[in-house]
Amino acid sequence: MIILAVDTTTLAGSVALLDKTKLLSEVNIDTASTYSERLLPSIDFLLQRNKLNIKEIDAFAVAAGPGSFTGIRIGLSTIKSFAYASGKSVAPVSTLEALAFKLHHSPGRLLCPALDAKKGQIFAGLFESGKPGLKEIIAQGAYTPDQFFAQLPSHRLISFIGSGIHTYQDKILRYFKDKARFSHRTPFIAYEVGLLGYELLRKRKGVNSQELKPLYFRRSQAEEKD
Repeated sequence: MIILAVDTTTLAGSVALLDKTKLLSEVNIDTASTYSERLLPSIDFLLQRNKLNIKEIDAFAVAAGPGSFTGIRIGLSTIKSFAYASGKSVAPVSTLEALAFKLHHSPGRLLCPALDAKKGQIFAGLFESGKPGLKEIIAQGAYTPDQFFAQLPSHRLISFIGSGIHTYQDKILRYFKDKARFSHRTPFIAYEVGLLGYELLRKRKGVNSQELKPLYFRRSQAEEKD
């Protein structure tokens, strides 16, 4: 199964091609250019490098959010167009779960992906690594940092990952002291989106183009003004 996986939810965007769980190629780009400028050229580059065309993609995986509203819309609309034209399935994957999955190799470890959501909030959740995968311990959502960190068990080691840990590192250290571990893994997650997407697709939990929905966790500025 050849899967095209896309993440446009943060500035650290990425695109990956997988054959089931094997990574074939990936493009990671962290620039000021917009996704409307770089997403399609990145996809085209990957396809050409692997001597494939879009019709040979068996399924799609996409980070559905949370993150940048504009980025989410561009990523989902692009994949939705491909899926509609081809009739292929899409696996929508949480950005937070994909971030946590980068650290899932230590069984029993608590993993906390956190993105800076601006407006004094974070997008965050708490997972525990294990077999066969991640277990959600605290529901993903939009929180104030204190509201979220107060829910976490301060007596256990917790690995933090994502843009939120840079913004709120001092606060995390006040709450968790020597129990906090800060990941230095890259923020690019298209490969992890592809891996999680493959599991959904394998279990026939993919959706069609019409069923593909964003994962926002809060209303956009435009919606708040209505």
